Amino acid sequence: MTTLKGPGIFLAQFMGDQPPFNNLKSICLWAESLGFKGVQIPTWDPRCIDLQKAAKSKTYADEIKGIVNECGLEITELSTHLQGQLVAVHPAYDTMFDGFAPAELHGNPKARTEWAVQQLKYAAKASQNLGLNAHATFSGALLWHTVYPWPQRPAGLVETGFIELAKRWLPILNVFDEHGVDVCYEIHPGEDLHDGVSYEMFLEKVNNHARACLLYDPSHFVLQCLDYLSYIDIYHERIKMFHVKDAEFNPTGRQGVYGGYQSWIDRAGRFRSLGDGQVDFKSVFSKMAQYDFKGWAVMEWECCLKHPEDGAKEGAVFIKDHIIRVTEKAFDDFAGTGADEKTNRAILGI
Repeated sequence: MTTLKGPGIFLAQFMGDQPPFNNLKSICLWAESLGFKGVQIPTWDPRCIDLQKAAKSKTYADEIKGIVNECGLEITELSTHLQGQLVAVHPAYDTMFDGFAPAELHGNPKARTEWAVQQLKYAAKASQNLGLNAHATFSGALLWHTVYPWPQRPAGLVETGFIELAKRWLPILNVFDEHGVDVCYEIHPGEDLHDGVSYEMFLEKVNNHARACLLYDPSHFVLQCLDYLSYIDIYHERIKMFHVKDAEFNPTGRQGVYGGYQSWIDRAGRFRSLGDGQVDFKSVFSKMAQYDFKGWAVMEWECCLKHPEDGAKEGAVFIKDHIIRVTEKAFDDFAGTGADEKTNRAILGI
């Protein structure tokens, strides 16, 4: 078994225009001061990294790695959540998702998709240049508007949707494979890969590609009323990344899973700072240790109540206290009597 690495922190929700959140070095120093050991870097934020440059220049990648290391931290993974979303966008969402792409691509879905695919390919090479073996992203969605269909879905619609999604992702997965990096899809509402069944449908269409892996985040499963512990039992061989994020689901007589179009603070399902929600993290960390997860425990902070700096400060301690230092011996070794084949056969009476 392996002791999880951590605590790490996903920087996306903390980057800002004011110090210490406005550049990579200062935010890393802040994170280290709280007790974090690693940072997950959002590649769409130029204050953190120039993704294309990190892919094309090993020297630049080494400089980025050096900045993080000099702050006493490691890079856990890179993230292309926003770019991955743009690999597959239904036209109904074009206007809202245009904001994820450069301004010159707005109103041009074809060019926007081509840009997103290239971004993912840059991320594969940049990850290799940085010595990383896993990468975080979203799958995008062509079918999400039909998730609870009315009228009913036409026969074959889901099949066609996943064939197209796989067609778009297979070349990307192959590039990641060439660079020795796993693509870890965050299973998430708004994505065609939003639960175990949808992931399995995609996996089948990409021929069980070895690089089509998972980012495990139990918070999204709490809000779906999905068994997030059994999920680990089922998919542990594919789980290569871990977001430590809390959530709560408190249905009422007025609303449930869908939230009634309410803001986050008024929804039945809400993300919370670590320890303030309902996720059974003792069991989660136990299963990750049991299945020999070799990656990082990375805090993703999303809370509609608590200040992010308090969430980060508490989160570093929370993760540290939940990481299980795995044992190197069996607890009953003291009672061992030794064994050999002759003794074993005698015990069995053979």
